[in-house]
Amino acid sequence: MTSNEFIIKEIKPQDNEQLAIVIREVILEMGAPKTGTAYEDKATDQMFENFQKPRSFYYVILHNNIVLGGAGIAPLENSTEDICELQKMYFSPMIRGKGLGSKLIEKCLKKALLTGYKNCYLETMPYMEAATTLYKKNGFINLEKPLGNTGHYSCNVWMIKEL
Repeated sequence: MTSNEFIIKEIKPQDNEQLAIVIREVILEMGAPKTGTAYEDKATDQMFENFQKPRSFYYVILHNNIVLGGAGIAPLENSTEDICELQKMYFSPMIRGKGLGSKLIEKCLKKALLTGYKNCYLETMPYMEAATTLYKKNGFINLEKPLGNTGHYSCNVWMIKEL
């Protein structure tokens, strides 16, 4: 499969079930805890609905109409209104290493800038090394402490990028 065989589109209600499976499978694959992560978030089962809020959006990656990953942008809770958060970026193993992560981040950040954000924040875990490498490659830098209030107390790598 080449990256040309994939479609990146805004999430639709019918994508919720497949996306929730991808998110939870990746969390288990990475050995991440179920508590304090997206695994237990109610929003994981209602991704379309969760991203219908103002200044929020979510993209999924499809191959043959099957959801294989995605990422979204939303305002960072308990922060200034010019900081958004890159949220719920998860990819099935079959689509990793094809440049789709950078494509998706670029698409999210372009729309975030058009939506009025000036900075993008994210949280991840130290053993998600491929993700951290991807974020750094796309201009994110490490922070010493978290911003806002994501509720993901198991995530202890904090990064930000100026848009």
